[in-house]
Amino acid sequence: MTLARPLEHIVLASASSRRLELLRSLGLAVECAPSGYDEPTLAGVSPERLAVLHARAKLASARASRDGAGQENAIPIVAADTVVDLEGTALGKPRDAADAARMLRLLAGREHRVHTAFALFAPGRQAPIEEISTTRVRFYPLEDAEIDAYVATGEPLDKAGAYGIQGRAAALVESIDGDFYTVMGFPLARFVRALRRLGFSLPVAKGTAP
Repeated sequence: MTLARPLEHIVLASASSRRLELLRSLGLAVECAPSGYDEPTLAGVSPERLAVLHARAKLASARASRDGAGQENAIPIVAADTVVDLEGTALGKPRDAADAARMLRLLAGREHRVHTAFALFAPGRQAPIEEISTTRVRFYPLEDAEIDAYVATGEPLDKAGAYGIQGRAAALVESIDGDFYTVMGFPLARFVRALRRLGFSLPVAKGTAP
């Protein structure tokens, strides 16, 4: 049996502070390398598939950028994408405050699904590992004043579906069925299991004997 190697460093192909925080919570040293990928609207693609395609493209863009800069891809790189799925319609990041309010009115009092996909490259492998996790979320019925107050915080403007469950939008959510971290933007448990398949373990906590 091959012993797992503790993974100390990883490259995150994103500027997302939420994903950075989540990866650091695992004890990893994280290098942020935003992919520069502009998420296009892809007609005829399901929201679930869209998350996978965006994660794949972000990873490819980040790898190409690092290669072009002469940075050896000697440590794993991960990219992720989150899409809010309302009955088959993908809700991405809102264009502005009015668009955020529109999305929240659509979600109010209804159930939707949140898909978060990640693509993980590891040295020595030809193809990345791709995973997707889906969680069901139901919002309380929301009054216009409640929506307007939340939009005025500015929190929804950089988030898929115009809300962040880890922030003030926690007050809008009636229930979730599935992984909380999928809704937050990165399914930690699924990611750790993908690392294990690659032969990695999480770093040993400081002060803990190996």
